[in-house]
Amino acid sequence: MTDVLRRTGLSTPVRLAIAEIAGASGAWTPALAPTGDRIAYVSDRSGLPRLEVAALDQHTPPAVLSAADEEVVSVAWSPDGEWLAYLVSPGGSICAQLWAVRPDGTDRHLVAGEDPRATVLAGGWTLQPGHYVCSIAPGDGPDADVVLVDVVSGAHRTLARGGFLAVTAVAADERTVLARRGPRGHRHVVTVDVATGVQRRVIPLGAPGGAASEDGRFALDGAAVFLRAALPPRPGLPRSDRTALLRVPLHGEDRLPGDAEVLIARPDADLEAYAVRLDGTVVCVWNRDGVTQLELRRVADGGLVRSVPLPEPVMPGWSLAADGRTLLAELTGPTAPRALYRVSLDEETDAPAPLPSTPHWPDPRLLVTPVRREYRSADGTELDGWLYTPPGVDGPNRTVVSFHGGPEGQERPAFSPLAQSLVAAGLTVFAPNVRGSGGRGHAFMAADDLHAREASFADVPATVDHLVTSGIALPGHVGAYGWSYGGYLTLVALTRWPELFATGVTLAGMSDLRTFFAGTEPWMAAASVTEYGDPVTDRDMLASISPMTMLDRLRAPVLLTHGDRDTNVPVLESVQAHQALAARRAADCGAPAELLLFRGEGHTIVGRENVLHLSERVTEWFDRWL
Repeated sequence: MTDVLRRTGLSTPVRLAIAEIAGASGAWTPALAPTGDRIAYVSDRSGLPRLEVAALDQHTPPAVLSAADEEVVSVAWSPDGEWLAYLVSPGGSICAQLWAVRPDGTDRHLVAGEDPRATVLAGGWTLQPGHYVCSIAPGDGPDADVVLVDVVSGAHRTLARGGFLAVTAVAADERTVLARRGPRGHRHVVTVDVATGVQRRVIPLGAPGGAASEDGRFALDGAAVFLRAALPPRPGLPRSDRTALLRVPLHGEDRLPGDAEVLIARPDADLEAYAVRLDGTVVCVWNRDGVTQLELRRVADGGLVRSVPLPEPVMPGWSLAADGRTLLAELTGPTAPRALYRVSLDEETDAPAPLPSTPHWPDPRLLVTPVRREYRSADGTELDGWLYTPPGVDGPNRTVVSFHGGPEGQERPAFSPLAQSLVAAGLTVFAPNVRGSGGRGHAFMAADDLHAREASFADVPATVDHLVTSGIALPGHVGAYGWSYGGYLTLVALTRWPELFATGVTLAGMSDLRTFFAGTEPWMAAASVTEYGDPVTDRDMLASISPMTMLDRLRAPVLLTHGDRDTNVPVLESVQAHQALAARRAADCGAPAELLLFRGEGHTIVGRENVLHLSERVTEWFDRWL
């Protein structure tokens, strides 16, 4: 392709459709008041994610409690109802701060994260008034400490240190902490004795569930720990290494963990989240083929009490009422941005419905519902993905492959403004779950780790081959894009298989894993060693799988986009790739390359105007080059 192809732009109807789709606002991370009559949550209806509080059933406008320039990440309501604790991402940075505010909007103040290098990781309230526990990574090394914050006095007390600790629970007497530690793919729950600092794995390495566990909680009587853990694979049963609910008894004054017992498991789904109720049942949130399934099961025998239908296919977040009978669900689907619903767990109730404070949704006639497709890679590995087909298209079409981030993430049938914007322009979109994705067991998620990553790249041409041979994609008119790791995989695809892709777009993607390790946050680098490799001992291997070392093979036009405040995948990753491609272009031996930076944005673009600009620019890019 050459520059003689003129930029035609998008038609007015398409631009209007993108404005409607990408301009839609949402609401997420619900926190129900202990009294059950109010809800705190994050919403971007004002153009930036902010903390809102609204009455549960009244149509009065919600109150905004965060400052106008604060980018809010999440919120938690204290058990006594006196405080809201919320995380703020300063200027889009991953280095979050912890703020506290009264539910009426008074006494708003910073309680942790004063150092701009530090990162506060969300934890939760303890049962002691005004006590919030979180993890804080100081930013000068790979570790994170568990810190108890008194939101009234501002006092900090370190409860646990030694390793990258993400707190999951604190005992009622605040003498024992449950925390998740370890790098990606090897995270596990430990108990920490606050007085001595002694850490113990809740499930020993080598025992069933010991390889990977998380989300540890204390039983109500403090005599046991509940957690989610990946079961070991069973011979002859593919995908048997599912995440299940386990119970581990605690013995003696030292609360020594005993043998783990599998309470609830399914061979066809991963347990994403849970809550143990007072009546001896468990709220189970399952992920089956990317779709959320909500169940009540008995603790005693794991038996099913009832399935609770949901109006949308994905539930990223939820908050359980104090009596355990109702939950406030954050739900989303292909035609529905994130919104909050009241869901009753009783048998005979009204169907879930959006709360009155739900923001305006886009016109559903502009949106399509994707279809899940299954296919195989060249070595027989089972893969799947979601296919978005424009209305009226029947046969091969210009197609864009969308690679998700993570790489442990999973493509699910949630609202995707960018995918829907591309469809509005008449482009087919296919979003695959290549190996390394979540939602299909622990072994599948680890199938691209370290030296296996080279082989995992074969899923890229297998995906294109499936689309072409199935009559979905038009040969020579296939593009690719992705966010974060998906942006990296897009550059891998364009450099390794230049004959398959006509163009590509990267969004906050890595271009060189060596410079990624050097520039990202220290704790992020330490956590990523088991995923990609060691930046010192595996430096040659990292170079061999970095697109920067193969840019001379790239033939397709590339648009590189990035937030200029990104400290997760530093903006240098896009800048250095663009500089190298621009130099080749100036020497008349490279394809067109453009760089689009978003001022004040971090790893995720959240400002309304920037989301609109990004969606239109990416759609225009693919419409132009495909």
